[in-house]
Amino acid sequence: MKAFLLVGLGGFAGSYLRYLLSLRIQQLFPAYAFPLGTFAVNIAGSFLIGLLFGLGQRHIIGHELRMLLATGFCGGFTTFATFSMEGVLLAEQGQVPTLLLYTAASLLAGFTAAWLGWTITR
Repeated sequence: MKAFLLVGLGGFAGSYLRYLLSLRIQQLFPAYAFPLGTFAVNIAGSFLIGLLFGLGQRHIIGHELRMLLATGFCGGFTTFATFSMEGVLLAEQGQVPTLLLYTAASLLAGFTAAWLGWTITR
């Protein structure tokens, strides 16, 4: 039960901060057609989850704190961070073909699913 609470609390905070930061960045740079707010959040989340996994591997932070911050906060902040970290771990394990398949399939399936959902509701 404690794990669910940690992940949920972190997810709430991450989702809330993602919304605020994305909105603020887009307000600061309204002329950009590029989704700069989402891009910035995704890159920041990827950096943060990398730091957290590194600290966890070095036993500087414990499993519960990593669940709160990496799984919860980063998961709520951006799922791109988790996707990025999983790719790093696959590469580190020498599973480059799996990494390439995972990346290509995720992008293709994600774009297709988003398009399909959007098309159905139009």
